[in-house]
Amino acid sequence: MENTNPEELSFEEALKALEEIVDRLSNNANNLDEMLKLYARGVEYLKRCQAKLGEAEARIKILSEELPGKIQEMSNGS
Repeated sequence: MENTNPEELSFEEALKALEEIVDRLSNNANNLDEMLKLYARGVEYLKRCQAKLGEAEARIKILSEELPGKIQEMSNGS
């Protein structure tokens, strides 16, 4: 998944890729240049995860704002 564009991934795919990078960095089996490349790639996946979470938060906020009115309409209409 390392060659995949993070923008094309779902939240779950980006999170899995990020976890894999963290594991690889934790093993310290890489040279410094490779570790820096992995770190930079991890930042890209992290940004994707944050963006997807922000989108979800915005959708939840919109739905939550609509919900009280819908509940009142339903209770008044019964």
